[in-house]
Amino acid sequence: MRLLISFAALFLSVILLQLSTGGVGPLDALSGLALDFTTAQIGLLGSAHFVGFFIGCWWAPRLMGNIGHSRAFAAFTAAGAIGLLAHMLVIDPYAWALMRVASGLCVAGCYTVIEAWLQAKVTNETRGRTMGVYRVVDMGASLLAQMLISVLAPASYVSYNLLALLCCAALLPLTLSRLNEPETPDAPRLRPMLLIACSPLAAAGVLVAALSSASFRMVGPLYGQQVGLAVDQIAGFLAIFVLGGAVAQYPVGWLADRYDRRWVLIGLSGAAILSSVSTAMTHNLDTFGILMTAFFFGMTTFPIYSVSAAHAHDFAEAHERVELSAALMFFFAVGAIAAPLMASTLIELYGPPAMFVMIAAGHGILVVFGLIRMRRRPAERRTAYVWSPRTSFLIGRLTGRSRDKPETRR
Repeated sequence: MRLLISFAALFLSVILLQLSTGGVGPLDALSGLALDFTTAQIGLLGSAHFVGFFIGCWWAPRLMGNIGHSRAFAAFTAAGAIGLLAHMLVIDPYAWALMRVASGLCVAGCYTVIEAWLQAKVTNETRGRTMGVYRVVDMGASLLAQMLISVLAPASYVSYNLLALLCCAALLPLTLSRLNEPETPDAPRLRPMLLIACSPLAAAGVLVAALSSASFRMVGPLYGQQVGLAVDQIAGFLAIFVLGGAVAQYPVGWLADRYDRRWVLIGLSGAAILSSVSTAMTHNLDTFGILMTAFFFGMTTFPIYSVSAAHAHDFAEAHERVELSAALMFFFAVGAIAAPLMASTLIELYGPPAMFVMIAAGHGILVVFGLIRMRRRPAERRTAYVWSPRTSFLIGRLTGRSRDKPETRR
């Protein structure tokens, strides 16, 4: 308990950061609609966010080594706040895309600092409890962030100013903490081909996970608006997607630790195809029906990243865990950069259901590829299933030892 209390400042910074940066995506989508941006331009904003996210993942460990954790956190937070405040000063979709690069940079940089700090302070005995609280804090704040748009007016200086204030407030807990600043960890080498070498199927799974998650979270407000949801209902639509993913993590983890993970991945993708097609075909349901399709969609798509990561780690050595986590994040970022722009373009050309048709097609390809890979080599299960947040390249340091625990068998 004393350890968790000592981490309270870091967790409070996570909450404030999530409320700020998690709210800007749906707010940008609704603001773009109010300002007559094209659907493709709104998708570009989501893609720009992940460009900044990737840059932040790569740059943050190096910046921490040069100026320290607290100063690096302050620099990334300032970039995020500037990007938020500048929105209503320059009303242009391409200028907003640059601002979203700043918000993505802020997210990746700040999470890298927080996770490096956690990694330096936890022990093998406290790692499980600390990660458990970290997951709850991060997921809970993400849920609340989606609900913020129900009270934030689109295209309003006040709305973006409030998010900027929350971003600045994230500075206070960490910078005023009495925790001693840890030594800077070595920056992981970025070796994308390591993931291919360990598991081509895991690489495909991460790309499809990015296709599903980034499309829904960044372009979902467009879909909600076009199927007739009010702003507060769009907030619930996005939040229940996250809730569905959170609910599915434990049962999916239980299955992934007891059965061939490739069958679990194929089963999830099959269910995701069903949920995507049913959503595309029933977009004229009442509000409750639309929310339930979002919940089922979250349950079937959200855990795919963690199952793919677990499958990749089954074929990695202990010393490769951090670099493999960085490679997983690289593939996710690549998929997430492309997905919102593709989804928004398809919505513009063919209407709201097109986004879910695209996602269903991606999962269909994953099912076929998974069946092909099962014929190529036998399964190898050596690691425990670990919920894998897509936050920074350093998450591998926090989860690496947990993966090397003996697995639970039937």
